[in-house]
Amino acid sequence: MYAALWRMLPGPVVVRILILLVVAAAIVASLFIWVFPWVLPLVTPLDATVQQ
Repeated sequence: MYAALWRMLPGPVVVRILILLVVAAAIVASLFIWVFPWVLPLVTPLDATVQQ
């Protein structure tokens, strides 16, 4: 799958790496902006404390 993605990208290796970095940054940003806030009310974190 990754090889097919790599062959689909245009340009030399440097341009392909830049395109993949921009796409990865966009995916991470969209996760933090839309997905994680949407999931937060559905997942209740445990109130765990460390005692000595």
